[in-house]
Amino acid sequence: MKSFKTHSSHWGVFSGRYENGRLEVRPHPGDPDPSPLLGNIPAIAHSPMRIKRPAIRRGWLEGTPDHAQNRGADGYVEVSWPRAAELVAKELQRVYGNFGPQAVFGGSYGWSSAGRFHHAQSQIHRFLNVLGGYVSSVNTYSSGAAMVILPHVLGPYDHFDRKSVTWDAIERSSELIVAFGGMATKNADVHGGGISAHIVRQKLNGAGVRGARFILVSPLKDDFPAEVNAEWLSIIPGTDVALMLGLAHALVSAGLHDRGFLENYTIGYERFEDYLLGRTDGVEKSPEWASGICGIGADLIIDLARSMASARTLITVSHSLQRADHGEQPVWMGVVLAAMLGQIGLDGGGYSYSLGALGNIGKGQLGVPLPTLSQFKNPVADLIPVARIADMLLNPGDAFNYNGQAMRYPDIRLVYWAGGNPFHHHQDLNRLRAAFKRPETIIVHETAWTSSARHADIVLPATTTLERDDIGAADRDPLMVAMKKLIEPVGEARDDYEIFSEIARRLGKFEEFTENRTSREWLSALFETTRAALIAGGHDAPDFETFWDRGELSLPLKTDDGGPARAFRQDPAAFPLRTPSGKIEIFSQTIESFGYDDCRGHPRWYPPGAKAGADESRYPLHLVCNQPHQRLHSQLDYGDFSRSTKIKGREPVRINPADAAERGISDGDIVRLFNARGSCLAAAVISEEARRGVMQLATGAWFEPDDPTAEKSMCVHGNPNILTRDVGTSQLAQGSTGQLTRVEAERFAGEAPPVRIFEGMSFADNADSSGTRAGDR
Repeated sequence: MKSFKTHSSHWGVFSGRYENGRLEVRPHPGDPDPSPLLGNIPAIAHSPMRIKRPAIRRGWLEGTPDHAQNRGADGYVEVSWPRAAELVAKELQRVYGNFGPQAVFGGSYGWSSAGRFHHAQSQIHRFLNVLGGYVSSVNTYSSGAAMVILPHVLGPYDHFDRKSVTWDAIERSSELIVAFGGMATKNADVHGGGISAHIVRQKLNGAGVRGARFILVSPLKDDFPAEVNAEWLSIIPGTDVALMLGLAHALVSAGLHDRGFLENYTIGYERFEDYLLGRTDGVEKSPEWASGICGIGADLIIDLARSMASARTLITVSHSLQRADHGEQPVWMGVVLAAMLGQIGLDGGGYSYSLGALGNIGKGQLGVPLPTLSQFKNPVADLIPVARIADMLLNPGDAFNYNGQAMRYPDIRLVYWAGGNPFHHHQDLNRLRAAFKRPETIIVHETAWTSSARHADIVLPATTTLERDDIGAADRDPLMVAMKKLIEPVGEARDDYEIFSEIARRLGKFEEFTENRTSREWLSALFETTRAALIAGGHDAPDFETFWDRGELSLPLKTDDGGPARAFRQDPAAFPLRTPSGKIEIFSQTIESFGYDDCRGHPRWYPPGAKAGADESRYPLHLVCNQPHQRLHSQLDYGDFSRSTKIKGREPVRINPADAAERGISDGDIVRLFNARGSCLAAAVISEEARRGVMQLATGAWFEPDDPTAEKSMCVHGNPNILTRDVGTSQLAQGSTGQLTRVEAERFAGEAPPVRIFEGMSFADNADSSGTRAGDR
């Protein structure tokens, strides 16, 4: 009988064994609250969705005129690895030679592996940099607005606010936690690079037992774990800034704002207060004003403001709030509200952005560096905010603004993607489909036949983490894991490093890309970075082979000393923030100087404008498109746990009983959600946990159009991004606005089209002998 081997994933450290055609996994014994997402892993070994051989889209291979218009609807032919590598190398040579690196977009999203070496994003960027560079993307779909606004207000992203408030401090000191957007524990199931102990639920419960009070501000009641009995402020989606302003006004009116803190630690409060009290625009942002916008009573707002001022209060703002129109504003306004309370830097008080959004945020900081593969330097300056992919492909040469820069979209001829599924992350999928018909060539490394693979020209089968060795380690997690190979590669799948090495060989770049190291030699070399730091600190520092035999290694954590916020509070002169003023910027002269009409020098309320409000009358329901509980993004949607949550093979959509009754919808009915951008089918779940006027449909269902040849198709599986708006949060960040959209819903009449996305791919023939690329003739 085979023994279990150590491994790791974004949703948890585990061990596994493959025996008699069955993969068995067990969570790490030290994990107090293992994620159910581990239940998706066994399907990797046998799913028909796995890509087993290199495949080429027929129209591209044959070089037919206007072949790109068939992307997403064309057939594929399988080829040998030598043939596939030859085609990729020749196409890269052609595009780099004729158009330069500015014509190549290197797409990746970093979530494909918890391993430090087989990290697809590092591999593809290293490879393309060896070739001369590529057009890159910056920021993330998850936090695109926050990643731009916070450096202006607090200093570098992921530094001040996310390294100053720990779960231990919350458990011992927080008295009132006001969570704008909540802290759904499903989000804390995951963390990039792995997570050895899920502690969020445990720490929240500990704070609750001590007597801490929790306030959930969300249109969804289950955005906080039920066992802590949070008080639910059922807010109208997208109106959190109005509520925050009403709270700030109540503080000022009662003289409860901390003037000393504002004077010593912030800059620009006076200008903000002029706006708050209506001196600049004639509109006081009073609790009554806020109530009319957000749907929460003025008396409740006043009472909450007083409670916040009289307790050790922590304000948190979730990722979800800034994934919407003017998403920069709730992040910034949350900082201002915390500054007005004067508790930033106090144990268990102050401000934390996205606490609970990832499993390791709020844990202690590591005392040693982690193994990291160098991506080399990209000589190409052209870039886009990550959520502007369709804009770039559809509008080459067009001007756009970003964070004070006037930029232009490059003319992309070739897209090379490894480690990510844009047909999950991106919005307005019918528009994305049109955009993906613009490049001359799209190359994808994929493990399974996702929609991204089905819209590519060359599809190269990549291994999953289970099919290779790697080192698992993550920021804020004190356990390094030997990720040992559990199964043999499915079909002819190869790891990204092997694929890029072979293509690099054909282009004369093998030594530069590989440094003449095998994968195993790279693991040993990268491990030395951490080992040297362990030795210097006097910690246990085994050599690589000893670590590998053990299966895991404990890493030291820094002392929980309150982080940068505590240091700044104790001595702002000695520990200034890395902002222009060295202080918290309630008013930013830098942002004001950009002259953007959708993001001015201090946080403010922007009513839904042309981008969002135009849908309101025709589409009366708010649709919340949040993260799923049954998978990470769209990963392993074919897994057993993810598929067990579907209803009649489709994604569940929650709807309030009153809204369902008005539309004749019953529990379990197939419903059609629609707006001007498209439509999708989902299965109704009648629930009081959704505010009236609100539906909730999680992201991540693999996109399956009813007619892949149509310009505007319906997703029969339940992907909400067929409905979401592809517009930026503002000119400052150009982040994703995919969290919220407006829709109408109706009971689907007749027999619903079948869901066939998980049936795999069929191939008409083999192209090794007959298929010829037109350009090769």
